Order: sequence, then C-alpha cells, then structure tokens
Amino acid sequence: MSQATFELYEDSAGQWRWRLVHDNGNIIADSGEGYASRQKCEQGLRSVKENAPGADLEDVENPTGGAE
Repeated sequence: MSQATFELYEDSAGQWRWRLVHDNGNIIADSGEGYASRQKCEQGLRSVKENAPGADLEDVENPTGGAE
C-alpha cells in the first residue's frame, strides 16, 4: 500500500497543479509549474508516474552552473 497520494488542485491564479503528499502531510514533490487545464495537469502527472519508477539518481554538484 502506498504511503503517499497525488493531489490535483487549482491554485489562486486559476492554474492547475499536482503534488505528491505523504501520509504524514509532508509534500514530497510537486508539479513546479501551473497548467492551463486540469486535463494537461493530469497528463503531466501521468508522465511523472510512468517515468519515475526507473529513474536513476545523479549526483550534481552545481546544477545551475553559477558560483556557490
């Protein structure tokens, strides 16, 4: 049984977003961007669900390329 739930919601600007919420209430991940429609948001969420299980972990020291 999963210990987290995906939630779809409309933000205060009228954009659709998703977030993955652990049973303890902590947000594990979110869409990071708003979608113009619920349908597009659901498509983005499905893409994450389909692609994430086999994702590798990459250690990136300076992802933005700027000075630390």
